[in-house]
Amino acid sequence: MHFDKPLGSVIQGSLSEGLEIRLHPDVSVEDMRVGKFLVVRGIRADFFCLVTDVSLGTTSPRILANPPSPDDDFLQAVLAGGGTYSTVNLTPMLMLIREPASSQFNGKSQRQLSGASQLGSFVAQTSTEMEMLPVKTIPSHFSQVYEAAEQDFRAVFGWEDDTQRRNFAIGQPLDMDVPVCLDLDRFVERSNGVFGKSGTGKSFLTRLLLSGIIRKQAAVNLIFDMHSEYGWEAVREGKTHSTVKGLRQLFPNQVQVYTLDPESTKRRGVRDAQELYLSYEQIEIEDIKLVGRELNISDASLDNANILYGEFGKSWITQLITMTNEEIHGFCEEKRGHKGSIMALQRKVMRLEKLKYLRAVTPKNYINQILQSLEAGKHVVIEFGSQADMLSYMLVTNMITRRIHQEYVKKAESFLQSKNIVDRPTPLVITIEEAHRFLDPGIVQSTIFGTIAREMRKYFVTLLIVDQRPSGIDNEVMSQIGTRITALLNDEKDIDAIFTGVSGGGNLRTVLAKLDSKQQALILGHAVPMPVVVRTRPYDQTFYKEIGDPAWDEMPDEELFAAAEAARADIGF
Repeated sequence: MHFDKPLGSVIQGSLSEGLEIRLHPDVSVEDMRVGKFLVVRGIRADFFCLVTDVSLGTTSPRILANPPSPDDDFLQAVLAGGGTYSTVNLTPMLMLIREPASSQFNGKSQRQLSGASQLGSFVAQTSTEMEMLPVKTIPSHFSQVYEAAEQDFRAVFGWEDDTQRRNFAIGQPLDMDVPVCLDLDRFVERSNGVFGKSGTGKSFLTRLLLSGIIRKQAAVNLIFDMHSEYGWEAVREGKTHSTVKGLRQLFPNQVQVYTLDPESTKRRGVRDAQELYLSYEQIEIEDIKLVGRELNISDASLDNANILYGEFGKSWITQLITMTNEEIHGFCEEKRGHKGSIMALQRKVMRLEKLKYLRAVTPKNYINQILQSLEAGKHVVIEFGSQADMLSYMLVTNMITRRIHQEYVKKAESFLQSKNIVDRPTPLVITIEEAHRFLDPGIVQSTIFGTIAREMRKYFVTLLIVDQRPSGIDNEVMSQIGTRITALLNDEKDIDAIFTGVSGGGNLRTVLAKLDSKQQALILGHAVPMPVVVRTRPYDQTFYKEIGDPAWDEMPDEELFAAAEAARADIGF
């Protein structure tokens, strides 16, 4: 169907409820899919719209009472477009102003302008001749509706090789071969989310986004890789067993991998991974409170932990673990602590002794080392290996994030004082999985992640949260999420959560519910001019060549893994 062929006419609608389009008789309703893009040609503006519903209608109930026989093609053809018709509901998302109101007719009649179909005349978004606006009005009755052309998508979403902005092609429209781009500068300005039920490809979407940020140098990344899916190769979902490259393989000179489980990392053949250890002295009350559910620690025990911290400072856990019953009794009498609560706290905290990465004393400050890597522009992936339980993931992620955020606050304050561009911190994007565990309404006010999500990059730090249960995330935090990239969700509460704080989100619910279970996503928010449904970009050999370091891309897989084996031998793996 060519883009200059009208598909239908506007018959009714409103700004709040959207437009109803009656399709022309020669247009098949089966070509109109939820999530498709159409352009309504108004008198002086083109309205870029999203299909949100499709329906069938008749002019008389008698037709429904006595429908034509399935074999009666002639009667069906007679009724088509007259007695029976198809309608499409559109939600206008963007107005593209073609010319000023003072010259809207320019010597032509309104009929001539409405009948014009030069949709291919759109130019790039950077053109000063076209004004893009939020939708504040609607087109008139009988305005014609057209297929969106490639020029339309480029006008709205730009193109990846735009030298004026850091655009990254995240995918393509459902029925067209044209890229849909994210503006990465706007993307890293706020915290963002990747959502979808299990098995819909959230990890692949996240890997795409991280690759784009690295390639376009929009920010530095700190990735807490719970299931070892981002740093080195990961298993591709599907019937055949195969693997995909990780960020370290695509960007060997820009990505560093730290591991909490060196043995697991060695078995996987990860190249040049660095060990990561944390000490008891780096654990604060906030860290223990966050994992209180995993350790089954009561509020009374947390109150007594504050008493211990007030007495022993950073060494409070070391002191607690080594205290005898008599010492606990004497401490409680002197400091008015509760013996039962402290003894219970001691039993629970002793579980930390089983964690491989915790030490009484560490040979160096690994968190400072990670911070130095980030400051040098390196992207850091922290692998958990066998330590991928929720206790370790939440504890380590909170400990490291809190300290790095503190350093970024200092750097941001210095920059605001000096206003010297040299002092400006590089934007940092922190990726966390199972985000609802950190952003639950019951604890979000006391975690560093809730603070970062609400700050909206005040200190140049944002989150990329990956989650299958957005309904478990605090509503205030969800309302601050800048860009939401959402694969298929079935639960009504999760769908409602996606549209928290989104104007007109009700019209998009059907679009989200009708996504395919693989390689489709609804993108809306700060980094795109309007909501868009895309077939996500394949993460394959073609992508590797387009996005990765050129020298690494040219190396065959056999040579690549031979180099990895040699590197492992050199460092004694």
